[in-house]
Amino acid sequence: MNLLDKLKMPKKEPDEVKPPKVEVPVYWLETSDSVSRRYEFEPHGYLTVKVVNDSRPIYHRVAESFLNKFFPAGYPYSVNEGYLRYTQFRALQHLTSAALSVLSTQSLLFAAGLRPTPAQATAVSWILKDGMQHVGKLICSNLGARMDSEPKRWRILADVLYDLGTGLEVLSPLCPHLFLEVAGLGNFAKGMAVVAARATRLPIYSSFAKEGNLSDIFAKGEAISTLFNVVGMGVGIQLASTVCSSMQGKMIVGPLLSIVHVLSVVEEMRAVPVNSLNPQRTAMIVADFLKVCFICTVWTQNFICMPRFFIRLIFQLNSTQTGKVSSPADLRYREDLLFHGRLIEDAGNVKVGRALHKVVKPSKLKEWKEIFPEEKFVLSPGNKWTDMLLEHNATGEDAVRGWLVAAYAASMGKSFHEPSASVLQDAYDKMNIVFTPFLCELQAKGWHTDRFLDGTGSRFAF
Repeated sequence: MNLLDKLKMPKKEPDEVKPPKVEVPVYWLETSDSVSRRYEFEPHGYLTVKVVNDSRPIYHRVAESFLNKFFPAGYPYSVNEGYLRYTQFRALQHLTSAALSVLSTQSLLFAAGLRPTPAQATAVSWILKDGMQHVGKLICSNLGARMDSEPKRWRILADVLYDLGTGLEVLSPLCPHLFLEVAGLGNFAKGMAVVAARATRLPIYSSFAKEGNLSDIFAKGEAISTLFNVVGMGVGIQLASTVCSSMQGKMIVGPLLSIVHVLSVVEEMRAVPVNSLNPQRTAMIVADFLKVCFICTVWTQNFICMPRFFIRLIFQLNSTQTGKVSSPADLRYREDLLFHGRLIEDAGNVKVGRALHKVVKPSKLKEWKEIFPEEKFVLSPGNKWTDMLLEHNATGEDAVRGWLVAAYAASMGKSFHEPSASVLQDAYDKMNIVFTPFLCELQAKGWHTDRFLDGTGSRFAF
């Protein structure tokens, strides 16, 4: 290549040096309720929120700060109905409990002949805690299945046991020669109360979780408990140094605090919408549903001789109408927190969990499994109630199926005075017609149908 050709060639431009790329943060401003907030995505991907301008009154800002620290994020839309009422009475419960605890500690010290110094109080509490309290915890830990089935009832029982133990400690100065016995028995009751309260805490919190925010609800619930425990300790110290400085004052104030404590936990539990199926809640759901289906039941009883095709058509028409399925919030104030085993006539007077050999004869069991081989439940009608027995792997859906069959058979059996095989077959047909829409509505209402919590009820397996 000669010199002329080289001159004609285009000159190569030197590589341009590109300036470094600067990431511009993404942010925006939002203004609502006299508050301007700056939202910004940081380079690491997290969203930060800063208050730019807040012209609200001071009490509004304090209230919002309180909600952010002691209530789940997104409250009230992130929790189920009843959470506020539950929290209010929970706060009152912990306040009175902490005050009672201070009074009992003071009484224990006087009963032991000690001056109420912090070191001596710690020594006494340590000895009793590591002794009788652990025994109470071990005994109560064997009742976990019953607590799963009836968390509300056991939560109330836990606080009653706690107040009983605290009351024994308060009364210990009246019998100083029996100090170890009285104080030990009091801590035994409190040990059982601690296990029952902790075991039922998670089912209760999970019934409020609406957006997968169980940890947030749990953390904020514990924050409420801690805050009002501290306030209650202050109230207890004030009472101990004034009206409760004498034994007469303790015997007046102590029962009053205990009554407020128990009433608070009762109202607290009534506000909880537990969404798991147990015998009582299943019976109430079935009873509410069958009240709507009563017209079809009357038709079937009066025209039982009509062809099966017309019977199925009637129930299909009914099942597409307004079948009422109660939600957990609908049933929470109707639950019997004391006598949970009561029978409900509108639901067929069904009793669950009795031993198989006590209820069903081998011939009847074989007959039932031949008629309904795929079902995981067995029904044994009696004079006063119908026993339902579940296989070991039966779910909530199986229990609901059996309950519907028993309820239909009971309503039809009133006309025939005995639930014959044909009555059971007709009841089974009715159940199959309404079960699918009924189950879908149950799940839509928030019920957990994948399990059935029958406590320590007996189950069978072939």
